[in-house]
Amino acid sequence: MTDRSLPVDVAFWILAAASVVSAWRVFRADSMVRAAYWLLASFVGVGMILVLLSAEFLGLVLLLMMAGEMTIMAVFMVMFMMNPAGLNPMTMVHQHRMAVTAGVGAFLGLAAVGLLAEFPIRPVTASEPTAELGVELLGDSMVVFQTAGVALLATMIGAVAIASRRGRFGDAQEGSEPPGGEQ
Repeated sequence: MTDRSLPVDVAFWILAAASVVSAWRVFRADSMVRAAYWLLASFVGVGMILVLLSAEFLGLVLLLMMAGEMTIMAVFMVMFMMNPAGLNPMTMVHQHRMAVTAGVGAFLGLAAVGLLAEFPIRPVTASEPTAELGVELLGDSMVVFQTAGVALLATMIGAVAIASRRGRFGDAQEGSEPPGGEQ
């Protein structure tokens, strides 16, 4: 073990533990919005692990995609949940015994593979396939991609705000009309 690999190993185990704990918290949260942000925390840990494993493109794409997805999901839950803002306590797990059994079984199976399998040791070459894929897909347009994502999010929020009960021209229940200028 080299001096450089010890901090990476420690960071890996801290991120792995944080990812597992926050994934567990998804099912222990008492509201949909809190569950969405616990899931985001789990994905952040997994994305950072990918970055540690020299798969920077995959890690950062995971972070960008999940941050946007979970935020949009939380916004829509706040707007459309029947309980106020999706924050009231509710049961997040159905078929509890089956869920626990499946979760423990999956964890034990994956842990056995991780601990008992012989993985090849291959140093990363200068030509990494994920980096090449990122350049091929996005080229120099990563900023354009991110800007388009923010613009789409703003458009969705604006569309929902305009289509809401209050509407663009006032409360829909009061017979609101558009501003003057129409004959």
